[in-house]
Amino acid sequence: MPPAISSPAISDQQIAAVRDFNRFYTRRLGVLEQQFLDSPWSLTEARVLYELASREASSAKEIAAALDIDAGYLSRIIQNFSEKGLLTRRPLPADRRQYQLGLTAKGRLAYGRVNRSSHDDIAAMLSELTPADAARVAQSMTTIERLLGNETAPPQATLRGPQPGDMGWVVQSHGALYAAEYGFDPVFEGVVADIVAKFVASFDASRERCWIADIAGQPVGSVFLVGQSDEIAKLRLLLIDPAGRGQGLGQRLVRECIGFARQCGYRQITLGTHSILIAARKIYQDAGFVRIASAPHRGFGVDLTEETWELRL
Repeated sequence: MPPAISSPAISDQQIAAVRDFNRFYTRRLGVLEQQFLDSPWSLTEARVLYELASREASSAKEIAAALDIDAGYLSRIIQNFSEKGLLTRRPLPADRRQYQLGLTAKGRLAYGRVNRSSHDDIAAMLSELTPADAARVAQSMTTIERLLGNETAPPQATLRGPQPGDMGWVVQSHGALYAAEYGFDPVFEGVVADIVAKFVASFDASRERCWIADIAGQPVGSVFLVGQSDEIAKLRLLLIDPAGRGQGLGQRLVRECIGFARQCGYRQITLGTHSILIAARKIYQDAGFVRIASAPHRGFGVDLTEETWELRL
């Protein structure tokens, strides 16, 4: 038996506290159950689904490294996903022995269901607390991740529902960023404020959502999905702050909208954008949206070309 690792700075009480917390939290999240959140998937399979959904393109080697799991075990999971029609595999141009992995529409639907169950389970857990205590729990978990994680790696964003103050952040950030990057006048901020106010006033939790991208407790991105009719949803207010760019947040937020829209039974998602928003337009195009109309107009103090895009679900 190897000798016990000890340090004068670490007490047995501290070690016991961490071990107690590990036992409590794995039990609380249902990690010890064979299927994760009553889904057909184990926890590891659900994590692989998450990695596939969160990356534009990945190899099995990259996913194995990200999750720190055995390559053979991952290979069996990937084969299972492929047989169930959840996965696409294409040889990588740089190395034909490696495959670029992605999720099919069926795979994204499977991920959306697990992701929604996880979201709702955590929401139910936090709803048992006061808002102040819920915020303390979330901040404590962020602190644990930061202190025990790889501090040399850039902080990664998480997606969550809105908290007090987030709606004001959405309005202010849209006004400031669009003024700085595209020359929009204050009228645009007023339009955003009106959209946000109507969302809050008539929010339908069964068919509408707002997602906030968060890094270390600070919002860095947003997107809204609102009902336009029984069959059509509208994607609105997609924004990524410069502090959150470079990690595929826009794609993640749009995928959340698409997955939730499918769960709600919408048949189509529509959105309005402008031709100058090159990065956003690429995100929509890559997600399968098609531009169906465009027209020049003068708005927010600049000459623009307004566009309408649609995605059939």
